[in-house]
Amino acid sequence: MSTTIVEADRTGRRRLGRKIKAYVALTKPRVLELLLVSTVPVMILAANGIPDPLLILATVIGGSLSAGSAAAFNMYIDRDIDAHMARTAKRPIVTGEISPRNALIFAWMLAIVSTAWFLVTTNPLTAFLSAFAIFFYVVIYTIVLKRRTEQNIVWGGIAGCFPVLIGWAAVTDSLSWPAFILFALVFLWTPPHYWPLSIKYADDYENTDVPMLGATRPGSQVGLQIILYAWATVACSLLLIPVAGMGLVYSVSAVVFGGWFVYESHRLYNKTVLEQGGDRSTRPMRVFHASITYLTLVFLAVAVDPLLPF
Repeated sequence: MSTTIVEADRTGRRRLGRKIKAYVALTKPRVLELLLVSTVPVMILAANGIPDPLLILATVIGGSLSAGSAAAFNMYIDRDIDAHMARTAKRPIVTGEISPRNALIFAWMLAIVSTAWFLVTTNPLTAFLSAFAIFFYVVIYTIVLKRRTEQNIVWGGIAGCFPVLIGWAAVTDSLSWPAFILFALVFLWTPPHYWPLSIKYADDYENTDVPMLGATRPGSQVGLQIILYAWATVACSLLLIPVAGMGLVYSVSAVVFGGWFVYESHRLYNKTVLEQGGDRSTRPMRVFHASITYLTLVFLAVAVDPLLPF
């Protein structure tokens, strides 16, 4: 009897572990990494030094809850197409680990808790920005734009820019030009970050009738768009130098890392044009990963620059 009880207990723990893991997966944890990259450095810049550690922690927690809510809503709404895409076929709603109803309840709970959390720990402006970011990602991007236009990620990507404003508002209870420039930086960065991924998974998007640019246009046209947005991203990053009075560390980083990002974008375009018969499933991912590294390094420079005397 004791052996049976022990086995039942182990089975119950395994099931609980799988369930917890499934709910964590609903929040798209890898997206949360980018949240940290674009929030904490902005808080340091806004404070012109290290803000209150408790404020940083509160903002990161609230931002994580907010982003997790948006991701859960997204998985609930897109569960029909997720089942037909290799990249998303193992998401918890698709596999049945979490029911659509429970996923929707979870998403609403995170949205309510994140808004209340920001109201209590920061200020009303930060809470409003967090709630509006959820609304924009769920309604404007996921429901309105994603299945209707190949420019979906351009305008829908605005939702991913809000952590910058949230971080700034949490520190200053206001918004100003440096925050808007960093907002624009992330906005311009999003298409050349995401379009390479849509090239790799073009067949998935074609099969589900989701008009991602990487699936609707020839690789050369997408590559050209990536180049244009990469250049615009770097140009925008340089605007922060005079507006926010950035120093040597940020200035050099923006130029060097921006030059590398642009180079990788041109490299993708050249290979797309010169190797029409090449394997498009692997080439774009170099730019995809480079874009993440670029944004991480630039925002790291944003954080380090105010802490140095030059």
